[in-house]
Amino acid sequence: MARILLIDDTPEIAELLTFALRDRGHEVFATGFTAAINELVAEQRGDAVVLDCSAYDMSEALFDSLRADPDHAELPVVIISDTEEAANASLRARKAHRVLLVPKPFTGSQVAQAIEQLLA
Repeated sequence: MARILLIDDTPEIAELLTFALRDRGHEVFATGFTAAINELVAEQRGDAVVLDCSAYDMSEALFDSLRADPDHAELPVVIISDTEEAANASLRARKAHRVLLVPKPFTGSQVAQAIEQLLA
């Protein structure tokens, strides 16, 4: 079982993802967008993070903030995006690692599988 920090600015999607991840045995802490992501990861002792913000640049900013913190630079991250091509290009430009992109539309099972793949 992993502790997953879920940051999603749409409550209905956060609820769906929380259910799907808990159904797979994970502990989930869900919150809306927050710039204090590193503090939240430290406080919740997260094993992985799921980012789903309505604007990809919000998820991108949170991802950059995580990677800039030495304590979270290797933390597995799943980013959900409706701009798959631009998101992939952005992650390639960053030489991002330990991150998977899940394109919209998606299922809770796809996100759970991505988390489990990163944690394996």
